Amino acid sequence: MKPIFNQPKTSIVAALLAIFLFASCTSTQEITYFQDETLENYEPIDFNTDVVYKTNDKISIIVSSLDPEAARPFNLPTISEGQSAIVTQGSTKMQTYLVDKYGNIEFPVLGQIKIGGLGRTEATELLKTRLKEYLKNPIVNIRLINFTITVLGEVRNPGTFVLEDEKISLSEALGYAGDLTIHGRRDNVLLIRDNNGTKQYSKFDLTSISVLNNQSYYLAQDDVVYISPNKAKVRSSSYNQNTAVVISALAVIVSLTAIIVN
Repeated sequence: MKPIFNQPKTSIVAALLAIFLFASCTSTQEITYFQDETLENYEPIDFNTDVVYKTNDKISIIVSSLDPEAARPFNLPTISEGQSAIVTQGSTKMQTYLVDKYGNIEFPVLGQIKIGGLGRTEATELLKTRLKEYLKNPIVNIRLINFTITVLGEVRNPGTFVLEDEKISLSEALGYAGDLTIHGRRDNVLLIRDNNGTKQYSKFDLTSISVLNNQSYYLAQDDVVYISPNKAKVRSSSYNQNTAVVISALAVIVSLTAIIVN
């Protein structure tokens, strides 16, 4: 009679194990970002990484000329509404300008100036033209203060980073995030860029030295870099802190089943 009972016993155990494996199975789609649409639906990135000023950008503007006293009113070290003193020149804190929702800044003496949508060269020439009414051969130095990038996914320190720089490479961005973890895919790094409300993308293969010559190797303001998990990470995500409890419970069930069947 033993073989008769062994068959249902085996079937029950197999069924329990199948349920466990199915319940603990995790797919790539469940843990990987940006899976709902294919990248073909997005525009490729415009690789011109020249700074273009936009809403909420913070910039410093330093004006100088042959007559320092004449340029002084255009470099007020005080803080006014919509400005914050986060740039230090020697012991003097220089004011920075916040680009408002209309793309304007409030500039000393000159009043409201629209620089939103302009690159550094265009904004510099615009200010020089306005300043020539007051200064002889004015020199204008513009710098973006809140250059922001976001690094997500399989890196040691994911997050958003605000840098006092206007040019940063992909390698430097990953350095700020603590580099990739052992579970990050080196051959599938995704870059997402917002260009006037349109999402653009590019992909990198860090295993190839040719990535250094890629035009999109240098990031732009508000770029997002995403490192997807490799297969090992996906598999490991199938097991969580409750796995041991589930296995113990299954062991008890299997033991009780064997006793009842036998």
